[in-house]
Amino acid sequence: MSFTAQLARAESLNDSVLCVGLDPDPAKFPGSWKDDPARIFDFCATIVDATKDLVIAFKPQIAYFAAHRAEEPLERLIAHIHKAAPEVPVILDAKRGDIGSTAEQYAREVFERYQADAVTLSPFMGYDSIEPYLRYEGKGAILLCRTSNPGGGDLQAQVLADGDALFERIARLAQGEWNRSGQLALVVGATYPEEIERVRRLAPTLPLLIPGIGAQGGDAMATVRAGWRPDAPIIVSSSRAVLYASRGDNFAQAARAAAQAARNELNTARRAVHAAR
Repeated sequence: MSFTAQLARAESLNDSVLCVGLDPDPAKFPGSWKDDPARIFDFCATIVDATKDLVIAFKPQIAYFAAHRAEEPLERLIAHIHKAAPEVPVILDAKRGDIGSTAEQYAREVFERYQADAVTLSPFMGYDSIEPYLRYEGKGAILLCRTSNPGGGDLQAQVLADGDALFERIARLAQGEWNRSGQLALVVGATYPEEIERVRRLAPTLPLLIPGIGAQGGDAMATVRAGWRPDAPIIVSSSRAVLYASRGDNFAQAARAAAQAARNELNTARRAVHAAR
């Protein structure tokens, strides 16, 4: 099943557009697990098991694993997600961006070693930095477009000779000539709802991965109003607000409650937007 089909299935089965980001920081682990990198798999797998029926996707961030020499636990975690929640796609948040044989090796890492369903990529080096990932049939490639960080506009908002901002050019290319696999998507931060709306107009059919609700302060209603369409999925990511909802022994129950609250808030927004249209 292709990445876009997986998204549609997970959205329907779990009635959700919420993505839980898996950014394990041992310094924030609960109880006796605190400061113990050996517990990275246990912590993340527990979060997955507590929230797997509430999400459209899971998004492990590779740096949080690699920094602790936990690449093997990451492999185990993705295998666990595929087994415990086979209807939920896994997005490896890696933000790779290189060309030629190096890109081929990164693609092999993502899709063969880790068995992810999609990956985040930087499009800065152009189409030939993306093409190796598109050779993997059905796998998703999610391009950075208008990111949620304050410095994103340093380059992404720069106006090109034809009048487009750089992020607008990326959206046009992803909707059009670059999308040869039919599995491209875009990253647009929840902290910039006007830019989400602009990207949605330029890329009306592409999935949008939208980080920035929760700890980063993005507004759920503004995000859904700007990006959600009945036939164009959004993947709204929350990490810290779910993972670290509690530092106590009840961390799994607290994570589930936080995820459920976020899903409900997003669904309330979806219903309001749908009714208004």
